[in-house]
Amino acid sequence: MADGQALLRMEGISKRYGGVHALEDAHLDVHAGRVHAILGENGAGKSTLIKVMSGVVAPDQGRMYLDGREVSFANPAAANRAGIVCIFQELSLIPDLSVADNIIASNPPTRFGLIDRRAQRRLAEEALVKAGGEDIHPRARVGDLPLSRQQIVEIAKALARKPRLLILDEATSALTAADVTRVMAVLKRLRSDGMALLYISHRMHEIAELADECTVFRNGRNVESYEQGAKTDNEVVEMMIGREYRHAFPPKPPRPAEETPPALAVRNLSWTDKLSDISLEVRPGEVVGLGGLDGQGQRDLLLALFGVLRGVTGEIAIDGRPMAIDSPRQAKSADVGMALIPEDRKTEGLMLPMSVLHNLSFAALGRHARFGIIDRQAEATSVDEMIRLLAIRSNGTSIPVSALSGGNQQKVVIAKWLMLSPRIILLNDPTRGIDVGTKQEIYQLLRKLSGEGAAIILYSTDYDELIGCCDRVLVMYDGTIKTELAGDEITEHALISSALNIAPQAGAATGEAGHAPVSAASGSVA
Repeated sequence: MADGQALLRMEGISKRYGGVHALEDAHLDVHAGRVHAILGENGAGKSTLIKVMSGVVAPDQGRMYLDGREVSFANPAAANRAGIVCIFQELSLIPDLSVADNIIASNPPTRFGLIDRRAQRRLAEEALVKAGGEDIHPRARVGDLPLSRQQIVEIAKALARKPRLLILDEATSALTAADVTRVMAVLKRLRSDGMALLYISHRMHEIAELADECTVFRNGRNVESYEQGAKTDNEVVEMMIGREYRHAFPPKPPRPAEETPPALAVRNLSWTDKLSDISLEVRPGEVVGLGGLDGQGQRDLLLALFGVLRGVTGEIAIDGRPMAIDSPRQAKSADVGMALIPEDRKTEGLMLPMSVLHNLSFAALGRHARFGIIDRQAEATSVDEMIRLLAIRSNGTSIPVSALSGGNQQKVVIAKWLMLSPRIILLNDPTRGIDVGTKQEIYQLLRKLSGEGAAIILYSTDYDELIGCCDRVLVMYDGTIKTELAGDEITEHALISSALNIAPQAGAATGEAGHAPVSAASGSVA
């Protein structure tokens, strides 16, 4: 453990919401020039801890010390003035403003009573360089940037406030692999410059690379603090979940026979310059992964299949029947039976102010209504079944879904679509930013659904998920499918080399692009 006085010390911090202890007698020391990682399942108390630190909420009990002096913050602005800045998992950017406006929003430079645009741009550029986003133009509209670049802007916005303690809550969960590498380099440099960093992440490899010290939280209490490397991953996970850790991925059953008719068949699908000549098949009972570097068309492909995009060309067949899917309403209809679990649960999957019940039942209201009147008893019964099936932890169904932890919110998004009993399920990075215990539950659920005959397409930025969950992986590059990997071929080396469009090792059959050729009929290796 670090010697000397802690920059920030928390002693006996407790916070209760109704009958729930979000934090109970929590202790934490954070030192300058070190990265302190906080680990724990969703709902373990991590978010409440950093909200207390950053002035978002006041603790019911306990004391907090900065440089040895007792402090309390009435609001985030007071914490910022003291040098404590938090980057929350949910972005705080204003989409319609420029990058520079967002970065310098809290204290813009002025001249003659007006905002000094030249100085503002200079400060924004300096912050972007510190955050590894020197390629982002300060005048760009934030809403036009992809999610991964918006996250870089969020980090730059925090660094512009010149923090002494920087808190990062799943700040890399939306980043591409290249962006994560940049951010890691930035954080290591900030640590060398003497900044204290509190780092919350469910990505164990990031913790291993970056952290100096770790603290595990469970059920609102800090279980143990230790020097990074002193515990194995299995030991850490066991502390997090409070039980013996078992392998994250359920066993894969035998793949469906090649002669099994596909539930979904796509032929020569294209859209603008983002997708080009994509052909694939997914059979009932099969989990097919989408791999490749982030931004190679995977998300666009899922949106195209679900009828969100306009101007899509090519053919889609459902159970052998040609189908023109031109809207989400048609995609989720009984004739198609498709569901899409979106990328961002906060903005695309949930109505945060509304209740758990209304969020769960929204997609399936037509099934619970007759002559335009909702059968409330049938609705409540279906909701209760979903809560049991996905083990959603909630203090009743009438509370706002925003009150749930991130992992339970993601379960609500999935359960909402399962209410329709879909035959084809599209998942867009469904475990981003959720804890290891909830991830295991989702992996088990995917296998259960495929075992019941669902055809599943899973896009994930986590190579381990593609390896552990998928029967086949279609690797995308520049808007098209370049390689198919199946069975034992699905390895980290194969996924990375295919994602980079690097030719396979000698002896493998190669096509024009240096990969095993993909047949136009099925997306399979010829």
